[in-house]
Amino acid sequence: MQEVLSFLNDWMWGTILVAALLGVGLWFSIRLKFAQFRYIPEMFRVLFDKRSISAEGKKGTSPFQAFAISTASRVGTGNLAGVAAAITVGGPGAVFWMWIVAVLGGASSFIESTLAQVYKVPDKNEYRGGPAYYIEKGLKNRTLGIVFAVTITFTYGLVFSSVQSNTIRLAFENSFDVDKWLMGAILTFFVALIIFGGLKRIAQVTQYIIPIMAIFYILIATYVLVGNIAQVPEMIGQIFAGAFGFREIAGGTFGGMILIGIKRGLFSNEAGMGSAPNAAATSEVTHPVKQGLIQTLGVFTDTLLICSATAVIILFAGGYENTSLDGIQLTQEAFESQLGSWAAIFIAIAILLFAFSSIVGNYYYGETNIEFIKTSKSSIFIYRLAVLAMVMFGAVAEFDLVWSLADLTMGIMALINLYAIFRLSSVAYAALNDYVKQKKAGKDPVFYQDHLPGVEGMEYWRRDQSSEKEDA
Repeated sequence: MQEVLSFLNDWMWGTILVAALLGVGLWFSIRLKFAQFRYIPEMFRVLFDKRSISAEGKKGTSPFQAFAISTASRVGTGNLAGVAAAITVGGPGAVFWMWIVAVLGGASSFIESTLAQVYKVPDKNEYRGGPAYYIEKGLKNRTLGIVFAVTITFTYGLVFSSVQSNTIRLAFENSFDVDKWLMGAILTFFVALIIFGGLKRIAQVTQYIIPIMAIFYILIATYVLVGNIAQVPEMIGQIFAGAFGFREIAGGTFGGMILIGIKRGLFSNEAGMGSAPNAAATSEVTHPVKQGLIQTLGVFTDTLLICSATAVIILFAGGYENTSLDGIQLTQEAFESQLGSWAAIFIAIAILLFAFSSIVGNYYYGETNIEFIKTSKSSIFIYRLAVLAMVMFGAVAEFDLVWSLADLTMGIMALINLYAIFRLSSVAYAALNDYVKQKKAGKDPVFYQDHLPGVEGMEYWRRDQSSEKEDA
């Protein structure tokens, strides 16, 4: 099975997906005049605006809460285990290509998250949306929307859940020598308690723990960086030399380095994959562009900040060239070499919290998209059993098999979403122009359906629905 997955991945990633990710990201960047950089100050302004932070009186989540949800789901396995895997396979140069995915992916993230807001659907006391919705309503293609819904359900609810449990098992095996079958059984039990409706307080507590752990992780990485400040120029030189090095070209590893950097970068920041728009659609903002800008900031936070923090610690520690350690175990060893034995235990606990919360979040991505297809209690029940089976499978399976399966399903999902957002990108461009026009007029931008004449499929944004009643 591993050989078949490797062949399919090499074919898809080597011939199609890399060109699509980089090409579409570059095209969006040019068309948006690199808005992902020009509007960084505006991203922070919108994120920390009082109305963005408070959810009081809102039907959906606040923009800040949507940012926190998507960032919490991004931060975890990709940042700690994925970066290590990329460096092990592709060397320091893989980090550069992770950065490229983030830089160009920022534009793709802006487009997809803005579209998620434009085409979101009000539902009782919340909003629903994402690629399945803008494919159905924007492209008027429910069949493709269903295909995407099935793909994201399989990718996030099943495959990515196995990746998370695999990473937790490896971390605890390395630090505490816990048997993989026991670890799998424990994880499966607690996931079952949550997804079958029990222990809601655990999920609520996790929402507070994850941001705290992420901040603590960044502080530790910053401490290591400051302690090795003299080595920073050499380390940066390693990254750029590896990205364009003659050694990689002569050794035939140049293409593989680019591929692994892009794969792990996409797995980490999810830009253009179609996952973050599901969270982006839940927030209540006065203009779709606001959430597009906020989610773009999330991509940069994930890769340019947190992934880079992991990368520099691994590069400072060295020893990644000839190692038998898998992913998270290499990260643990790197932290331990810089900070002492307690650091490996900290990483094990951090990945438990990060990955476990991601399993729960991934489950809800799947459930939401199943409901897009058809509301069915029996389908949800079968899906829940499948999630539990994949959590157990991931805990006992081999590292390479789990990640190869994740790469394949992630690629299919990304291709569908990239096609959709490319076709609908003119809607996002028009929304940005409307936003900029209002900003130049000295207004806090407010959006209504009639601001985009000719655009059909919007169920929200009528003047009697919008949270702001002021005329733009």
